[in-house]
Amino acid sequence: MDRERHLAETFVQLADTLVDDFDVIDFLQVLAVRCVELLDVAAAGIVLADQSGSLRTVAASDERARLLELFEVQNDEGPCRDCYQFGAAVVNVDLDAARERWPQFAPKAIAEEFRSANALPLRLRSQVIGSLNLFHADGGLDNAELRTAQALADAATIGILQQRTIRRGEVVAGQLQAALTSRIIIEQAKGVLAERLRISTDDAFGVLRAAARSRNRLLSDLAREVADGSADAAQLVLPPAVELSGPG
Repeated sequence: MDRERHLAETFVQLADTLVDDFDVIDFLQVLAVRCVELLDVAAAGIVLADQSGSLRTVAASDERARLLELFEVQNDEGPCRDCYQFGAAVVNVDLDAARERWPQFAPKAIAEEFRSANALPLRLRSQVIGSLNLFHADGGLDNAELRTAQALADAATIGILQQRTIRRGEVVAGQLQAALTSRIIIEQAKGVLAERLRISTDDAFGVLRAAARSRNRLLSDLAREVADGSADAAQLVLPPAVELSGPG
């Protein structure tokens, strides 16, 4: 019952961190430590794939696990690489028996006093973004523990993808806001040009766009100058060379 309560508390804690500005590294660090506490494993680590598909170590329950994960990533060999590459769990692998499978990683992990390893995919549907890695000093995970481990991996996936969605949303929202602001400024500039040149707003937009193109300027930048009065409306109907020429 204590373990079940601790598991429930862990998911509550993880859910509480999923706010708009949450720190994903802190989130994953908490998750790695909780895996050790809940699953009775010796160490845990989390690796994520970057935009090029290369794995990167992002969290570990302790320094020993961090260094082992780093070794695994640098040598492109071990449970996390296999888990990510094939999108399937690597379950209860005896490291001594895996020396041929992982000739560099297995001896290194054994030297760190680990005897078996698991890797659970961080996956949403067909998208695999990394791996949750669990190392044992002895024994392995039973079926119930494997289900718990995968649930924790799923929680990590949700947190990471939420942050990426928020970041993408912020970029899109920023671009949308910039576009909306530019549109308002352009409308203001059209009004200024229409009044000062005594033309229609459609013609004013044509003048503004032609002037921006002939001067290799952004439409929104030139519109801002027209709207705030720093650009002379009468000069915009003249070719750039004429506009820039002066007396003498």
